[in-house]
Amino acid sequence: MSNLVPYLLTLLQEYGYPILWLSVFIGAVGIPLPNSLVLLAAGAFAALGDFNFILLAAVSTSAFIAGDNTSYWIGRRWGSRVLHWLEGRLIKPQTLVRSRVYFERLGGWAIFSSRFLVSALGGAINLLAGAEFYSYRRFLVYDTAGEIIGALLPLSLGYVFGASWDAVGDLLGSFSFFLTALLIALVMGYQTFRLFRRMRKAAAMRKRAVYDLARDVTAVLPGLSTSDAPPSSAGDLPL
Repeated sequence: MSNLVPYLLTLLQEYGYPILWLSVFIGAVGIPLPNSLVLLAAGAFAALGDFNFILLAAVSTSAFIAGDNTSYWIGRRWGSRVLHWLEGRLIKPQTLVRSRVYFERLGGWAIFSSRFLVSALGGAINLLAGAEFYSYRRFLVYDTAGEIIGALLPLSLGYVFGASWDAVGDLLGSFSFFLTALLIALVMGYQTFRLFRRMRKAAAMRKRAVYDLARDVTAVLPGLSTSDAPPSSAGDLPL
């Protein structure tokens, strides 16, 4: 993926804002492109006077939102068929699994945070939101708010750090991977905890049911006390 960066930067310097919009749009639709690095470099170029920072922010934000909306409506129109075709081709199976768990558990927060915190999941979450018929109005609100940050963050870092933008890009990539793994681990841990609680509750209900049944039997059969009832863990009722 990093081999594309020099090529994209050459196109950016040659054609300017249109190539930036196209690159960001394609990446937002779900085709993996190193757009975070491109935006970091664009911010550094703006610090040198090659680009206007405000125009860069407007172009990249509009491209992000347009790409996200495109993938949302693709998911809404064709849903699971598109996801099945993309799995193993453009989206890794484990990425799709993580995205599904993250989206199903956190909904709007998953849409918002995947614009800048866990951007690797963004394309899959857009498709999932459409396939699950998630409210488009809510999707648009979360998406727009997240993409404003998602565009301004790398542009600002590139502008501030200038020539060191590539080192910042490596740091952001490592941080994003770590945060994604941490979030998935927390979600899976919480789901395991909830499953354990449900199992304990079900066991307690079974225990109570056995005790209530034994008490009802003592009311029908004189001479049988509740102390003669079987243990709650197992066993047939004595007759």
